[in-house]
Amino acid sequence: MDKLVFITGASSGIGQALAWRYHQAGWRLALSARRAGAIERWAAERGLAAGRFCVYGADVAVADDIIAAGRSCIARQGLPDVVIANAGLSVGMDSAVREDIDLMARTLAVNTVGMAATFHPFIAAMRERGSGTLAGIASAGGIRGMPGHGAYCASKAAVISYCESLRGELRADGIRVVTIVPGYVDTPLTRGNRYPMPFLMAPDAFAGRAFAAIEAGASYRVIPWQMALVTRLLRLMPNAWFDRVLAGRPRKQRQGER
Repeated sequence: MDKLVFITGASSGIGQALAWRYHQAGWRLALSARRAGAIERWAAERGLAAGRFCVYGADVAVADDIIAAGRSCIARQGLPDVVIANAGLSVGMDSAVREDIDLMARTLAVNTVGMAATFHPFIAAMRERGSGTLAGIASAGGIRGMPGHGAYCASKAAVISYCESLRGELRADGIRVVTIVPGYVDTPLTRGNRYPMPFLMAPDAFAGRAFAAIEAGASYRVIPWQMALVTRLLRLMPNAWFDRVLAGRPRKQRQGER
């Protein structure tokens, strides 16, 4: 039987591009998002055969919701070969604004806890099978904190550390954990940004490179390679230099701002 991939956040952006790349490679698709109808419409527009994909409506911020979707996938389509936790939320925050504290909680629930909940229903079965790949979509924003972007950067830094921890836990079970770290990708999450986005990639170009990294079983891959060089420099840069570089940089806009 053809290989199966389970992807969250598949209704737009990176998730949708990954779904198309895996479809082109002949994989069966298990696609999840809150907006299940958007996935159905996209699949119809692309001419996907009904037997090649299934859609699972779920909110990754609600652990039991995405866990139920994962279990339903196993029951309907079988145990995936690859699970990609891609669903994400990216909105600016101001810690002086009370409602933005709730926004931070939501961001962590989607980007970090939602990733763990996405992987959860598959781990025991992958252990029993002795194989499988869990891929977490992090961000270059998880390397250093950016002004006005505390919720997102904190959540993606947590994703990087979480995937590293999980990789050590599951290595002996034959399960690979891959951390994919995108730079800037042209999606609805980035199009409103008010600051320069170097090395901006089209979603399909990113998906091709991410597919190759996951297939290769890379433990950690920054995409594109130019951003990999930048993130290495950022890791090494003293705080005083880093703060000087970011002085005057526009903040990530809050929800409703332009």
